[in-house]
Amino acid sequence: HVFFSSLFPHFSLGMGSPTRVHLPALRLFSPHPLYMMKLGRVRNIVVVAGAGISTASGIPDFRTPGTGLYANLAKYDIPYPVAILNINYFSDNPHPFFSLAKELYPGHHRPNYVHYFIRMLHQKGLLLRMYTQNIDGLEKLCGIPDDKLVEAHGSFATAACHLCYTPYPAEEAKQAIMNGNVPICTFCAGAVKPNVVVFGEDLPEKYFQHAEDFPKADLLMIMGKSLTSCLILKVFLLCGRSSPSPAW
Repeated sequence: HVFFSSLFPHFSLGMGSPTRVHLPALRLFSPHPLYMMKLGRVRNIVVVAGAGISTASGIPDFRTPGTGLYANLAKYDIPYPVAILNINYFSDNPHPFFSLAKELYPGHHRPNYVHYFIRMLHQKGLLLRMYTQNIDGLEKLCGIPDDKLVEAHGSFATAACHLCYTPYPAEEAKQAIMNGNVPICTFCAGAVKPNVVVFGEDLPEKYFQHAEDFPKADLLMIMGKSLTSCLILKVFLLCGRSSPSPAW
């Protein structure tokens, strides 16, 4: 087991007085990244995060048997589990997605020690970029600045028509969804959706704007990920031969 706070023994995570935080064991590769961090030889860290970092905040992940999102979709009356996150099914019937969106909208949960640890990396000048697949907004809420953050699956902060992509006021879309209504595009009458990425949609443009991050990084931290998604595979393709040392 590793005490990350031993790297910065006098630096608070922002959750009260400085304390050691006990995190799960990491798989380390030679040379050991945490040892290199202590020596000051790691200066550019890229963090890739998945749903697992938010479970401590009370947000379920996708695949955990019994508690994951995919295991609890029967109440949405959909023909197959991922239909609720498929843009083609959304076009035919947006109501299941909006029922789920009510539960996923930011504001019900708080960041946990993992989010604050990543913020600490930024405050120490070590965070080159954080790539998150999460749409819970906890990274921004804990203080990770926008220029250091790539929300690879979008966010609820903006909304647009899913057909013509005309922007729509995000707060109006939220109010309609929370009231059980479907926000409608004023241009083409298509259903408006928060700009979170579902199956069948492209990743946000910002995801492709920092390809130089991975060759530049000397440490790649993977958190809360099983490495089964296409996003992570693309990340490693971007790393290429000059891949940084990984730790997860």
